[in-house]
Amino acid sequence: MATHEREITAPVELCRPDGRLDPDAVGWSRTPLHRANLRGWGRTKRWEYWCVTTPTHLLALTVSDLDYLTLDTAYFLSWDEYGVLEDHERTAIAPGLPGRRTAFPEGVAGSGGPYGGDLAGGPARPSRRKVRISITHEPGGTRLRARALTADLRPLEADLLVALPDGHETLSVVVPWDDERFQYTSKHTARPATGTVRLGDRVYDFGADGDAWGVLDHGRGRWPRSLGWNWGAASGRTDGHTVGLQFGGQWTAGTGSTENALCVDGRLSKIGTELAWHYDPATPLAPWRITTPGSDRVDLAFVPFHDRRTRTEAGLIANRTDQCFGRYRGTVRTDDGLRVEVDNLLGWAEDVRMRW
Repeated sequence: MATHEREITAPVELCRPDGRLDPDAVGWSRTPLHRANLRGWGRTKRWEYWCVTTPTHLLALTVSDLDYLTLDTAYFLSWDEYGVLEDHERTAIAPGLPGRRTAFPEGVAGSGGPYGGDLAGGPARPSRRKVRISITHEPGGTRLRARALTADLRPLEADLLVALPDGHETLSVVVPWDDERFQYTSKHTARPATGTVRLGDRVYDFGADGDAWGVLDHGRGRWPRSLGWNWGAASGRTDGHTVGLQFGGQWTAGTGSTENALCVDGRLSKIGTELAWHYDPATPLAPWRITTPGSDRVDLAFVPFHDRRTRTEAGLIANRTDQCFGRYRGTVRTDDGLRVEVDNLLGWAEDVRMRW
């Protein structure tokens, strides 16, 4: 089940010396191989988004630099069979200025050499911020630490390690709108996690039963002013396999690249076609369906139970986001023809409209 997209197998720089996209960087890889040597100011976006899930609670952390502002967010959600129990989001925003960019790493770290392996840690943030997030590379994985104060004045503290098992494959891809607007994204799914989150006087365990999973969205690029996208992801065990789902839509249409892939037992299957997303943006908590037109690579229903809803109109930024958490059911098929039954796999699907 070959894809038309070019697989990159050696280190490559994202940009040419003048800051434009290097044509040799366009393609995808099974481990991070790009060095994001971005140049210029104004349309550059850098971020790390991590979400670590368990069957009953999750933690999501965002650290981002949008040139003219920086934004850090900590989000915690817990639920049971009756509904959501805790739902907390705290964000710290600060202005960004030319020449005072947050120090996001350009490359990656790990045993794969100067480029290959795990992605390097996130930027250092001033400790005085009301949301404090630390992302650091350690032998065997990535350490996530966070501190924040919820709206009801309870401390939220996290210390999680997201492992990267030897040989575990991830999806990195360059999406080119043109040679001045492009995005390098590295999406990791089904990475086992351990650790704890403390909310007030309660401690939530992650991974003691082997069912906590980290998903990473690592982004470096230069973006158009306005764009919309879909993103869906899920991780866990189903049908006797460890499965990671990574799906995207809208923003890649017409570029010749997709961010669609399956990770089954650590092996990546790249999907080079655009997916069909069936849902109603006006009712995001209704069931969704995601398929590959003309094939059985992906045939999934997604049933949400919670909408992380954001509506922002603030100067340069306008954001409408529905990130729905729920469960996937259906089937997927790998490159070698293995058909996997997906049953109750926890994840999310989102619909986003952004002006930034």
